[in-house]
Amino acid sequence: MNPKNLADIQKSFSVQAKNFENKNMNFSKQEYLNYTVQCMGLTPSACVLEAAAGTCACGRSVAPFVKSVICLDATPAMLAVGKAEAEKNGIKNMQFINGYVEDIPFENKYFDIVLTRLAFHHFTDIDRPFSEMHRVLKKGGRLVIIDMEAADESLRDIEDKIETMRDTSHIKNRSQKEFLSLYEKYGYKVTKQEATTIPVLLSAWMELTNTPNDVGKEIESLMKSEMLNGNQTGFRPYLHKGEIYFEQRWVLFIGEKNSSSKQ
Repeated sequence: MNPKNLADIQKSFSVQAKNFENKNMNFSKQEYLNYTVQCMGLTPSACVLEAAAGTCACGRSVAPFVKSVICLDATPAMLAVGKAEAEKNGIKNMQFINGYVEDIPFENKYFDIVLTRLAFHHFTDIDRPFSEMHRVLKKGGRLVIIDMEAADESLRDIEDKIETMRDTSHIKNRSQKEFLSLYEKYGYKVTKQEATTIPVLLSAWMELTNTPNDVGKEIESLMKSEMLNGNQTGFRPYLHKGEIYFEQRWVLFIGEKNSSSKQ
C-alpha cells in the first residue's frame, strides 16, 4: 500500500536530502536525539526499525547500542544520505530499505523497538502506519514516536496551511490526544509522554525545502504580522539577533506493546 501523497513526499524530500544533514539547518537536534536514545532502554541484542527514517538520524544515534538497525523510507535520496553518513562514521550494523510505513516488508513481531521521528504529519491516514509498526513489533517491545504537536484547536487550520505552503507533503500536525488514542486503541502501556519546545530559524526552515520566493515572503509576512500583534499563526514567532525564529513543539511517546496482544 503506497502512501496517497507519495509523489509529494518524494518530490519534497529529494529536494531536502542535500541539506538535511547541514548543521546550520539544525534539524538533527543531536541533544534531543541523545536524550531520546537514553529513554528507549536499548540493549545490545535489540533489533530496531526506524520507520520513515529520512536520513536515518535516529537510527545512526541508536546503532552503537544495539545489534542492528533497519532504516525504512519512501525517498531513495534521503536513504542515500543516511547510508553515506553511516559509512563515514564507521557504522556497520545498519541496513537501508526503500519502502513504505503503510506496508512494512517484514514479518510479524520481528523488531524489539520501532521508532519514527517527524513522520506522522506526512501521513494521510495515521492508523495504517501505526498498525503496521504495531504488527512488526515484538510483544513487550517499545514503539517510539516523535513528532510535531498541533497548535491549539483554533489555530490548527492556519498552522497546517503555512506548513503546507512551505512543504506540500505536509498533511497536518496531530495533538497529544490523537497520538495517545492510537496507543490506547492498540493496547499499549504508555511509559513516556512529554513535549519539548524546539527553536527553529525561519529562513533555514524555508531554505531546506527550497520554498519559492513569493511563498517565502508570504509566510514571513504572516510571521511579522503576528509579532506586531496581528493574527496568530500557531508558530509563535519572535526575533532573535535580528532574525525571525519560531517554536516547534515536539512530542515524545514511548509505549510498551501488551504481551497479550493478538498481533
